[in-house]
Amino acid sequence: MSRTPVRLYMSVSVDGYIAGPDDRPGQELGRGGFRLFDWLDDRAAEGVNGQVYAEASATGAVISGRRTFELAKRWHGDHHDGVPIHVLTHHVDPGDVPPGRAKFYTDVNAYADEARDKAGERAVLVHGAGAAQALLSADQLDEIELHLIPVLLGAGRRLFEPAGIGRVELEPVRRLEGRGVTHLRYRVVRNAR
Repeated sequence: MSRTPVRLYMSVSVDGYIAGPDDRPGQELGRGGFRLFDWLDDRAAEGVNGQVYAEASATGAVISGRRTFELAKRWHGDHHDGVPIHVLTHHVDPGDVPPGRAKFYTDVNAYADEARDKAGERAVLVHGAGAAQALLSADQLDEIELHLIPVLLGAGRRLFEPAGIGRVELEPVRRLEGRGVTHLRYRVVRNAR
């Protein structure tokens, strides 16, 4: 890959949910949604789950949608190690100054390009369904890493809702089996639509 990869990292249920029903402030992952993050109990351990967590933590910038940013309490201005946080939003209120190294954007291409620039040779970590869909629509999402959890949530917030993007081809890059999770990485195939 010739450009710094923009890579979505998302824990997801087998039926495609990234949060349980009724996700909102105070219940950020919805009812039952915390089940999707049980694998993080091993984040400091040796093994696959620790490896994948370390890779995500080694990224050089973060891209997020506004909803994810707010539900995460703006990460108190620091997602990991002080890397820049780029937040896509529909509207920027000049009086709303995000904390730390966070910055609001309304242009998806500027948002992705600046995140790549700030990340240098390290990957850009993407969080949030809205951000993923916007980046995919703008041909700015390079890879998708799903942490597939063996559970059916049955309802909640889906990762990919129908958004008029059309068919997107993915090339499997790797598959790692961790305790309670399968980590799947795909490359987004360009010009396949």
